[in-house]
Amino acid sequence: MDIDFDKLIRLQNIDSEIKHNTLFLENIPRLIEDIDKKIKAGSQAVADAKEKLAQNQKKRRDLEGSVKDIKALISRLKRQLNEVRTNKEYTVFLKEIEDSQHKVDEIEEKIISEMLAADDIEEEIKAATLKQCQEQEGLKRDQVMLAEKKKEMEAKRDRLSQEREDLLPLIPPDQMKLYISILTKKNGTALSPVKGDFCAMCHVRIRPQMLNEIRDRSKIYLCENCGRILYWVTKPEQKT
Repeated sequence: MDIDFDKLIRLQNIDSEIKHNTLFLENIPRLIEDIDKKIKAGSQAVADAKEKLAQNQKKRRDLEGSVKDIKALISRLKRQLNEVRTNKEYTVFLKEIEDSQHKVDEIEEKIISEMLAADDIEEEIKAATLKQCQEQEGLKRDQVMLAEKKKEMEAKRDRLSQEREDLLPLIPPDQMKLYISILTKKNGTALSPVKGDFCAMCHVRIRPQMLNEIRDRSKIYLCENCGRILYWVTKPEQKT
């Protein structure tokens, strides 16, 4: 039987490359999703910091509103103070004015604290924005590179698929059937080169008689351990 190991080896190489390309292309959606998540995370960090500042500003407005209301109450109490007729009433009004003023002082301290916190939040926004710009620049480059790589791998896959289709009719059906059977069982690797006296895939020593016959390339031999098609790697002739 005429056995063209070179065609079988070429078919094995094509199938290995197609498998590699397919795995890469199948992984692209996850890679794109990871990049999108990182971009969104950077944007979310800025949004969270801005929301924190908005809450800070709202709290300050509420506190300032409370101060305004209490100061209006103090003004009203002071006007009423001039109208009281007894010492007891006078004392009560003075105590209420004093308590109200204490409340104003406490709230104004809180306002100052919120203003200081706002300064820190604004720095946080600046830092988050800067980090977002720096990271997104790199992430967008990654997106472009990934898109280019995807096109490159798709083109290579199509070229290899066509080369495979052209090669299949040149391999006898019985050899093709054996190849496909082993390929399916052995996780995409049907052939194994002989290195020294060993099967390169499972590293089991090959019997001397079988080794000589494998070297002749006149018959298909399967590794007695892993079951793959064994082939002898011919060294290229040296130019003189």
